[in-house]
Amino acid sequence: MRRAVSRRAPRLAAAGGALLAVVATAAGAGPAPACPDCLRAGAATAALRAPAGTPLGGYGALRRRLLVPDVLGRHPHAFWFKPAAGERDRLLARALVLEVPPRRLAWVTVDLVAVDRAFTREVERRLAGAGLSGTTLIVSASHTHSGPGAFVDSTLMGWLAMDRFDPTVRDMLADAVVEAVRRADAARAPALVGAASVAAPGLTRSRLGRPLDPEVIVLKVVRRTGAPVALLWNHAIHGTVLGPRSLQLSGDVMGVASAELERELGVPVLFVNGAVGDVSPAGHGERAVAELGRALAAAARSAWARARPRAVTRLEVTRRRIPLPPARLSLRNCAGRWLPRSLRVPLGGLFSADAEVLAVAAGDAAWVAIPGELQTALGLAIKREARSLFEHVGVAGVSNDYLGYFVTPEDYDRPAYVTCATVYGPRAGTCLADTAVELLHGLRGRRSPLTALPRPCDFSPGGTR
Repeated sequence: MRRAVSRRAPRLAAAGGALLAVVATAAGAGPAPACPDCLRAGAATAALRAPAGTPLGGYGALRRRLLVPDVLGRHPHAFWFKPAAGERDRLLARALVLEVPPRRLAWVTVDLVAVDRAFTREVERRLAGAGLSGTTLIVSASHTHSGPGAFVDSTLMGWLAMDRFDPTVRDMLADAVVEAVRRADAARAPALVGAASVAAPGLTRSRLGRPLDPEVIVLKVVRRTGAPVALLWNHAIHGTVLGPRSLQLSGDVMGVASAELERELGVPVLFVNGAVGDVSPAGHGERAVAELGRALAAAARSAWARARPRAVTRLEVTRRRIPLPPARLSLRNCAGRWLPRSLRVPLGGLFSADAEVLAVAAGDAAWVAIPGELQTALGLAIKREARSLFEHVGVAGVSNDYLGYFVTPEDYDRPAYVTCATVYGPRAGTCLADTAVELLHGLRGRRSPLTALPRPCDFSPGGTR
């Protein structure tokens, strides 16, 4: 498997030389004509730091757990899990601010396994206090399983994989997000936007034996002179190349790829995960981190070279909050087919009763932000149903909240880790996907036609805001 990855990486890396040529050509072409009503953009980064002794968040494996929970208070920020053993690579909050008055969007990517609704709301509150109220916020977690933990205010998630909530950790991480947004907002200036996509097959494998989505989508933001502002790239891959044996903080393979591109371009490179529920990396370990990281960077580099930025006069944003069915744990999905389907454990108030789906479009590219991990089939359905509306359609998974996994009704009854962690039942995933399609149609001022997606939700007018 690793040899196969090694053979693919040079082919993808062959596009590397084209990148600098494209940037240099664009920079030498002279500025585009002034456009007072066009999009303005700024991008920036901030170090994503947690206090020394913070545990990692992502794996619940015994290798990461303390032998005995820290009831004696020896570790200031860890209780269930071992403190992190330093930093393997630098963790960042990366922000891209886009504005076409009256709309302003702050899209932040963070080297974390997930964010919960409370974290996103805290960031919104702090941004409002910094004079940035009215800004639409998307916080997309890269889904690295080697980022800091202890910042999610959930007893269940704390015990499973994140450790006990520590407000000091949460505050430091939120500070970094706010700082990145403030710097990006201060850097706003006229910009051009373009998008392109390439396929990067063979870098992932399916957890359910289903077809995967090899697409890498890039949003290219440059100044009117052609100087780069930011690269945002979207691909579905679990941040589990580094396993639970690793106790160092790391952005995993996505962080490695983004850092390589940042060294070349000299601007923030934001990774946005996709419909990642059933997607695992094709390799594991230190060697695979390097090989897969190079291959992913090469794919994003190739898409960047293909993108043709142009002036954008509309930035469109819409969102909808939808009710979800009661959260229940299917013991059959977790333990095996020998258990009856009716054995389900109610989870009560441990999970949210609703979810918010957000859609955003700039030029010919659009994304939907999903608060969890969609199965690939659901992400592909969203893309298929919206292709007539936008040239490029992406799914921003693990964004603004974390509600677990969402699979298709056809796969829900298959006992597996993915379906065990699907706590809202067999139809919630298609509910989210269908909502996303309706929102994308709304951005174009159209009603969503009868789609190939099932329609498991009642989308009442009161659910839209």
